[in-house]
Amino acid sequence: MRKQEMDYIFTQMLDSHQDISDLNITVGKPLQVESSGVLLPVETHPPFSDLTPFQTEMFALNLIDNDRRLINQLINRGSCDLSYEVPGKARFRVSIFSQRGSYSVVMRKMASRIPTIAELELPEAFYRIASEQNGIVLVTGATGSGKTTSLAAVLNEINNNKAVHIITLEDPVEFSHPHRMATFNQRELGKDFESFPVGLRAALRQAPKVILVGELRDRETMETGMAAAETGHLVLATLHTVDAGSTTINRILGMFSAEEENLIRLRLADTIRWVVCQRLLPKIGGGRVAAFEVMSTSLRVKDAIVNGEVEGRTFYDIMETGKAFSMVTFDEYIIDLYAKGLVTEETAKAYASNRSIVGRGIDSLKSAKGQKTTSLGKLQMDNRYGKQKVW
Repeated sequence: MRKQEMDYIFTQMLDSHQDISDLNITVGKPLQVESSGVLLPVETHPPFSDLTPFQTEMFALNLIDNDRRLINQLINRGSCDLSYEVPGKARFRVSIFSQRGSYSVVMRKMASRIPTIAELELPEAFYRIASEQNGIVLVTGATGSGKTTSLAAVLNEINNNKAVHIITLEDPVEFSHPHRMATFNQRELGKDFESFPVGLRAALRQAPKVILVGELRDRETMETGMAAAETGHLVLATLHTVDAGSTTINRILGMFSAEEENLIRLRLADTIRWVVCQRLLPKIGGGRVAAFEVMSTSLRVKDAIVNGEVEGRTFYDIMETGKAFSMVTFDEYIIDLYAKGLVTEETAKAYASNRSIVGRGIDSLKSAKGQKTTSLGKLQMDNRYGKQKVW
């Protein structure tokens, strides 16, 4: 299969539905696209009904295009990542992996232009993140929740306002930033550097003010990232966690031994500036809308990092009372999305961190509008309760 033939098929897939985020090529299924979070089959010419192992392997090998490094990774590790472009149409972050003796391909569509904080309707905290001078900023969430896009918007804001040197370490490079006020050097894993720890250590000798790390995957990368933050750099990175508080801190602590925990807690308290977690919720009328949880540095946050959480001093409690520091919990943000008519009550409760809190918030909104908050009918006193029946 030639590149022109693949590009023709990928173009048909991209044109098949609205709001496409991924192309999926899996044995036993037709060609599929993910549209607004739902996998949908695609009719193409020539048609592909149920893909065979040979067909998915042809897609995989043509995407790899005889790259020995990628072939080596696929054989020895079972998966490899790369970037691919359909000229004039889209760029993709591609993951090829083996499963049950065959190969599958998932292609994440990347934005053709760099979004701004305003266009993405990100919280006000993102403007404050872009103005930070040093420390670590973590954007967390599940795969596909938009972490890289949010960080691209932060870098775009820095690019518009600061004359600084920015180095990005990515796997692969997703957004190509132009030189405006800032000077960009964007490096891709495998092509420009061997591993994130190696690339991060090298970056410290390349005089950047801002360093973007695609993902903090292991202890060595995290340790080098903290060292970079401690020496005056602003380090932006992603992490896979489900909230901005305890799971993020515990995930980082879990990278180190128990003997190192106290020292790591002190270093984290000194270096972390912001932790933002994202979730994508189904939107009324189609599409998806982002919900955010934001935790910024404060004396209470530092104390909870150093000494751990106790009753009445959890990260959740601190975020609930931290609006003055631009903090917000998922539950507060989701209630606000419901109030704006962007998500249904069922969606709000399904994606909440604490369903009872979201439920009470929604009931409060309904009461203010004079709507019913319960399905129970009119209640009456049972005047005969406990009295002896007269036969």
